[in-house]
Amino acid sequence: MPRPEDSQWAVPVAQVASRAGQSKPIDAVFPAPSGIGDSIVGIPEGADVHVVGSFDSIVDGLILTARISAPISTECTRCLKPINKDWTVDVTTFFPYESADANGRRGGRNGRGRDDKGEVDIIAGEDESEDTYPLSTDGAFADLEALIRDTLAESLPLQPLCREDCLGLCPQCGADLNEDPDHHHDVVDDRFASLAALKAKLESGK
Repeated sequence: MPRPEDSQWAVPVAQVASRAGQSKPIDAVFPAPSGIGDSIVGIPEGADVHVVGSFDSIVDGLILTARISAPISTECTRCLKPINKDWTVDVTTFFPYESADANGRRGGRNGRGRDDKGEVDIIAGEDESEDTYPLSTDGAFADLEALIRDTLAESLPLQPLCREDCLGLCPQCGADLNEDPDHHHDVVDDRFASLAALKAKLESGK
C-alpha cells in the first residue's frame, strides 16, 4: 500500500496542524498530473507546476491560500498561433481534520463539512465557495495532486487568445490581420453583372 509521503504531490503539515494559529509557507514545484485539459488546450503532463502560498491552521483543519502557475499549451482561436505561456490561478482550499468516532472509525464528517447523518456542520473559517480536500489518514500530509488537477482544469480558457485585441485571420485569404491591419479585399457584388451587361447592350442599340 503506497504511503502518503511517497506521493510526488505530498506536503508535510504535521507541525502546522499541531494547534490552531500556526502557519506554514509553501513555495514548491510539482509535476502536472495527467488529465488537465486535452490536446486543444491543456497543461502537459509532467510540466512544472509552481505553488506559492501558505497553510494556516484553524480549529477544524488547514486552509491553503496559494497561487498556482503552470505552462499552458494551446493555440489562439482567432489567428491560430501557438500559445505557450504560464497560466496562473489563485486558490483557497480547506483541508479538514478527520476525527475518530466512538467505534474508532475515521471521517466523522465528510469533505464538505457534513456529519455522518448528512447534516451540515459549520466549519470555522470555511467559506462555501472554498474547495475541500482530505488530509492523509494520520493528518500529517496534504496531497495536492487532485487540487492541482481540479484547479487548473476548471480554469482553462474556452476560447484562448494570444492577446485580447487579436484581429484574427482574413476570412477570404487567411492572412494574419495582426501583421497587416490595413489588409482588405475590394468586394464586387456580381449578382447584377448580367443585368448591367444587358442594360449596356440595350443602351448601345446593338
